[in-house]
Amino acid sequence: MSTKVYYIEGDGIGPEVWAAGRPVLDAAVEKAYGGARALEWVELLAGEKAYRETGSHLPDETMNALRGAALAMKGPLTTPVGKGFRSLNVTLRQVLDLYACIRPIRYFEGVQSPVKRPQDVDMIVFRENTEDVYAGIEYAAGTPEARKLIAFLRDELGARVDEAAGVGVKPMTAKGSKRLVRKALRFALDHGKPSVTLSHKGNIMKHTEGAFRAWGYEVAAEEFAESVMTEDEAKAGGSRPVIIKDRIADAMFQNVLMYPRDYSVIATTNLNGDYISDALAAQVGGLGLAPGVNMSDGLAFFEPTHGTAPTIAGQDKANPGSLILSGAMLLEHAGMPEAAALIHAAVNRVISQKRVTVDLAGQIEGATVVGCREFGELLGAGL
Repeated sequence: MSTKVYYIEGDGIGPEVWAAGRPVLDAAVEKAYGGARALEWVELLAGEKAYRETGSHLPDETMNALRGAALAMKGPLTTPVGKGFRSLNVTLRQVLDLYACIRPIRYFEGVQSPVKRPQDVDMIVFRENTEDVYAGIEYAAGTPEARKLIAFLRDELGARVDEAAGVGVKPMTAKGSKRLVRKALRFALDHGKPSVTLSHKGNIMKHTEGAFRAWGYEVAAEEFAESVMTEDEAKAGGSRPVIIKDRIADAMFQNVLMYPRDYSVIATTNLNGDYISDALAAQVGGLGLAPGVNMSDGLAFFEPTHGTAPTIAGQDKANPGSLILSGAMLLEHAGMPEAAALIHAAVNRVISQKRVTVDLAGQIEGATVVGCREFGELLGAGL
């Protein structure tokens, strides 16, 4: 039986990590299931490669295929900072309604970390993916659009906004917040996780971040009353499988450093989720081994969490680990947990041998630096 997976190579180091990583995924499936299971890879174009071949960074053919897809993977895509076209990543998330960015963060033995007990970090971040400031509703300072919005805010709503400001809008809805928290709670229950923590800045942004918190508790009470309890209920002697709690975002950064064992699943808003997931990855050694997936109710779109790294593109220096571990997440999602387990074991085995790419070598004493291609080959051989 074959499982169709649409894929986009990506820009920068994307082609290199794909060339190193895809054979590892195929080999893991072959070893786990023989000829009974296989991955059918179908390439789609996006980013710089798409522009060279079609004149569009995101061709209609790609979007049409993804709208009907169940599984997809992609490499990193380029987005200019402060100019040029809008983020392709954000466009894909919004157009395909990939509302949940899910990133598991765990430690691999042997990688040096800036914290004392990185092995205590074992968390899954559920980040709302379509709303918040990432909605892309913003206007540059001095433009007619900015002046018009500022005039409305000042004249109609009495807000104090400097006329010279650039302005943006932070939309957040009950629908968007509840479905994200619902997915996090369902994951915690299905995987035996003890808690879901809502991370927010509701003490300051009461009607957006604060509303996210309130809506999160609402969905827990309305839909999971028999299996989820609050911290107060737990202190009063409650005995349901999952505790739902909340923490202010800045305190959350401190808590995951000092008390990582207290947190297992984190559900949070878009910007906060972007920050906390990268910070947690740093606690266990960096983005080189950090996988992720963006999900709608129909499509699971897996991707490495690092960027295009143009300064090392084409030099065989990139780490394909994030893409390979994202592929392991895909295999688990597609009902092939045995193949995923082989990949995780191979990553542990190769790291213990201290033959790693340059980003990891700087964090492992006595390590030997290998290239992107060779690191993939070592992982494949270690299955």
